[in-house]
Amino acid sequence: TAAGVKLHEIPKARDGKMTPADMQGGTFSISSLGGIGGTSFSPIINAPEVAILGVSKSARKPVWSDDTGQFEPRLMLPLSLSYDHRVIDGAAAARFNAYLGQLLADFRRAVL
Repeated sequence: TAAGVKLHEIPKARDGKMTPADMQGGTFSISSLGGIGGTSFSPIINAPEVAILGVSKSARKPVWSDDTGQFEPRLMLPLSLSYDHRVIDGAAAARFNAYLGQLLADFRRAVL
């Protein structure tokens, strides 16, 4: 994870040339295990960050549809949000995770 990466530092991150100093000062980070597999994990917060989003590998899963009354294949993306309860209210974190899931499920909402 490249915590606190500024946009101008992205090439350094892609090239694996970031230093610990380049990764200081972040408040939120995203960690992805999608490239190596796994269905879920519990990302650990690195102080002074207050939250980290873990993204696992997507997979097609059967999901019940109330509209059709049968299971339908859906692409599922497991997300794990870890956060510091001293800074973030648990209900707000749950709403954030649900909203992010809704955006990813219908990306057209992101441009509205």
